Amino acid sequence: MDRENTYITIDIPGTVTGADRRTVAAFNRLFASTGDACAQSREGKIVIHLKQLDFRKLEEFAAARPEELAQQICRAIKSIKSYNIRAGKRVYANYGAERKVRQRKMKEAKRDKIYYARGHTFTRENTCVPRTYENRIICGDSLEILKVLPDNCIDLIFTSPPYNFGLEYAGQDDDHYWQDYFDKLFAIFDQCIRVLKFGGRIAVNVQPLFSDYIPTHHLVSNYFLGKKLLWKGEILWEKNNYNCKYTAWGSWKSPASPYLKYTWEFIEVFCKGSLKKAGAKENADITAEEFKNWVTAKWSIAPERNMQEYGHPAMFPEELARRVIKLFSFRGDFVLDPFNGAGTTTAVARQLGRRFLGVDIAEEYCEMARTRLAGSGRVQD
Repeated sequence: MDRENTYITIDIPGTVTGADRRTVAAFNRLFASTGDACAQSREGKIVIHLKQLDFRKLEEFAAARPEELAQQICRAIKSIKSYNIRAGKRVYANYGAERKVRQRKMKEAKRDKIYYARGHTFTRENTCVPRTYENRIICGDSLEILKVLPDNCIDLIFTSPPYNFGLEYAGQDDDHYWQDYFDKLFAIFDQCIRVLKFGGRIAVNVQPLFSDYIPTHHLVSNYFLGKKLLWKGEILWEKNNYNCKYTAWGSWKSPASPYLKYTWEFIEVFCKGSLKKAGAKENADITAEEFKNWVTAKWSIAPERNMQEYGHPAMFPEELARRVIKLFSFRGDFVLDPFNGAGTTTAVARQLGRRFLGVDIAEEYCEMARTRLAGSGRVQD
């Protein structure tokens, strides 16, 4: 074991017995051979060196050995709250070394932290969505419908705008002139920013159109930065080679103009006015394991497999919506999707005990969204 491990010391009353040594030996048979952890007995103490650990094996160890020392070891390891997750194991050695910056606050002030958001005019006074718009699916143009909502009333906006790739959406074109596309998209985003609460979040799932060399994710991010929103982060939705099912290579075997392939989409996350969102601690429903796994901002999630059933050509899966909603909102918060499509955001919002509003221009998709809501279960208390 190297010097960078986490150490646990367990005091043993009296002397270390033969049974204690057998427990230590059993622990080492499980973990020392792989270099993950080891235990040693030293003058009335058991010292455990931790590098990383498979918790399933630890549970098996504790279940197989009912003696008190085995249970003490298990409890002591479980009590460690600071670690990372890698390849299914909890990593204790150097898990946060990159965060050890001396005089961090002073250096942040010197750099002028979040300089791009200076001079925003957002008000802190939040309001409520009128009850007539609560838990509804509305068919219409988001640009017009959002205008009737008051300022600062939405906690989380999660959406995926039409790609403008030429897909066959119901009742609308998906191959507009790019300037027209972004003019309309940003006009809707203007309304989204207005209705978002102070401290609220907007998360936009986007995929660049590589054949047109349109970096949609950068254009969307630059728009929000220009509107003085705070950059929270960028999540890579890894779709596991799903987007690479084509044969175009560009300049084959030549650096002249190779065509780059991507297996992921992006989720751009921004906040209005403050990086910290108000909410009661008891209304946070994300578990410790979910939090630790999801803040690593590369999410490997299979794409939606039932798009034909829902009659929609470009849907994100419920798991993607579940993670965004649980990571960035509290139970009881209000979630908006201005491009609701077949209703994934609103269905998951209802399952998770959030209030919601979904807007889409196609009646066919709105009907599907309402059907999904009817089968999504009661809103959690």
